[in-house]
Amino acid sequence: MPEQPRSRRQTRAAILTHLLQSGGSFRPPLAKAVRLSEASLSRILFDLKAEGLIEEVRRPAPYVGGPTGLVSLDGSVALAAFELTAQHLSAGVGGLSGELHYTERVPLPKTPTVETVGRAFRQAMTLLRDWTRRRRITLSQIGVSIPGLGRLSKSANPIIPCDVARISDMFGEMFADVPLEFTNSVVAHATFHRCRTENYPFSDTHLFVFVSQGVAGAWMDDPTEADALQPVELGHMVFGPEGPPCRCGHHGCVEAYTSLPALAELLGIAEADLLQLGSEWVNTIPLASRVRQELRRRLFRLGLAIGNTLNVKPCGGVAISGWPSLLADEDRNAVIEGLDACLLGGRKLAQVSLAFVPPSTGNDPQAALAFAAFRLAGRGGMAAASTEAA
Repeated sequence: MPEQPRSRRQTRAAILTHLLQSGGSFRPPLAKAVRLSEASLSRILFDLKAEGLIEEVRRPAPYVGGPTGLVSLDGSVALAAFELTAQHLSAGVGGLSGELHYTERVPLPKTPTVETVGRAFRQAMTLLRDWTRRRRITLSQIGVSIPGLGRLSKSANPIIPCDVARISDMFGEMFADVPLEFTNSVVAHATFHRCRTENYPFSDTHLFVFVSQGVAGAWMDDPTEADALQPVELGHMVFGPEGPPCRCGHHGCVEAYTSLPALAELLGIAEADLLQLGSEWVNTIPLASRVRQELRRRLFRLGLAIGNTLNVKPCGGVAISGWPSLLADEDRNAVIEGLDACLLGGRKLAQVSLAFVPPSTGNDPQAALAFAAFRLAGRGGMAAASTEAA
């Protein structure tokens, strides 16, 4: 079947998304990657350069007689990022390549409410608006990451209580005409890894699993499609009503066994101390034989949950980010064993590749910033309300 013609927006989105994920490209490989002739590519690059979205700088040719103009995203484009976590709301201004120019963190009370979270957003917005005004910076996109956000939680979030509609109105008051996108935190972290992790293991459709304060997943599809990123709450798969309580109200969820709070309890330390250690906990805290055995049992359950998810919607790859990626192979093999025990015939028959990527918890608002860049690229850098013919 012949390929359907792309609209101007889709073609621009393909170019900007490729540059976002690659960090820059010479014209010949860029034309090949986005399936354009070099003449057609040149016309579009002329427009993108005139709009201040890309730049082309001279670099040594990759081979004798090769191109010398490296096309990359323009560093002057400014994006805003807001990332809500259990401890605080972080806000920042950065560029398309991930560099942060300004960051601010507004603490949350130990037991946040809709009102206190709303006040934190207003405070963070005011600080960021004042900072951009003093420097006469024009924002091109705002990305907001909220844990557990889904189609059924637009007004009352079940994990960290917040009224998304009210917060959206606040943004409309303070940042009128700036495109705004909300997303689930797992989608933001999936976007961060896809765009920022060097040698990210998958370029086609796959499942991204994020093991942090909670356990969630995101389907990763063609990045130029509007529904390329879809959250999936695999962490609330129940293994037994006699299991530990979960924040969703059930008992025995995979999240209740494998989230960071569950890991802290198993290790016998406070969650705050575990978060303070960051990735170093794996080198700092010795694991007794009993603890290691229980850890592997829990990772096996995580593998089962991933396998069950793939049985519902098969795909060829799984990327896991979070504390399991810090462990030695002999420990995280328990995840693979769980996945093999679930899928009919195991990974080999199902042709599933599994890869572990570094944790991204604690780098906020980088994930929200990556999401903002991804959404700007996904609409081809065009106005959110504009329509373009093919």
